[in-house]
Amino acid sequence: MAWNSLEGVVLDTVRVNDRTSIAHVYTDRCGLISVAVSQGRSAGARQQRSMFLPLSLIAMEARQQSGRDVCIVRDVQRTHDLTALYADPARNAIAMFITELLTRTIIEREANAALYNYLTTAVRLLATIDRGVANFHICFLYHLGRFIGIEPAIDTYHEGWWFDMQGGVFIAQGEGRPHVLPPPQAAALQLISRMTFANLAHFRLTREQRNEILDTVLTYYRLHHSTLGTLRSPAILKQLFT
Repeated sequence: MAWNSLEGVVLDTVRVNDRTSIAHVYTDRCGLISVAVSQGRSAGARQQRSMFLPLSLIAMEARQQSGRDVCIVRDVQRTHDLTALYADPARNAIAMFITELLTRTIIEREANAALYNYLTTAVRLLATIDRGVANFHICFLYHLGRFIGIEPAIDTYHEGWWFDMQGGVFIAQGEGRPHVLPPPQAAALQLISRMTFANLAHFRLTREQRNEILDTVLTYYRLHHSTLGTLRSPAILKQLFT
C-alpha cells in the first residue's frame, strides 16, 4: 500500500508487548488510525516514542499494513512545540482530561475535518494561553459535543425553563421527570454555551460552580455516549483550581 502524508493529534499510546506500543492518532485525512511504535532501545526508537506523547501534534508518512488495522510510520516530526503543556501542572492535568475524554468518545475512524481542526486548535491554545486556564476544560468539553453530535439545543432556552438531558432541549416544566436539570442549573448550561477559548477569563466561576458544571456536562455525555464510563482525571481537576 502507498504511503500517505498525514498530520495528526496523538490521543494515547498503549503498550502491547516488550517490543511494540500502539498509538491512536486522529489525523486530518484518515480520521482515527492506529500506529505501531517501537519499544526498542535504539536512539531512533527512543526519538520516535517521544513524538507520541498524549496530544502531540505531529506530521508523518503512514502506510497501513496488509491485512491489519495498524499502520507503520516514517519521518515523524512535531509540528508545534508543546513544552508548556507538559511542564505546567494545571495544563498537564487538563491535557490528561482531554486525552481520557477523547479516547472514550472518538470511536469512528472516518475523517472529520471540523473535528480535527477543533482538536488541533484547542491543543495549541492550551499550550499558549495565559488567562482563563481554569475554565479551559469546561469550554473544551461543552463544545466538543457539537462535533460528536450531542450538542444541546441552546436555541430552545427560555429563562426559568428546565433542561431535558435525555432530549437535549429546554422544556417549560420538568418536575417529576427523569434526567432533567432545574432552572438554575439549566441557566448555568446556557451560560457556558457562550464560553469560547477567546473569552475564558471573563467567566468568574468558583471552584464549586466549576465542579458542578463539569459533573453536569459529563452526566449529559454519559446519557448520549455509552462508551464514556467513569473518568479518573476529573477528580484531579477538581482539586487544582480555586
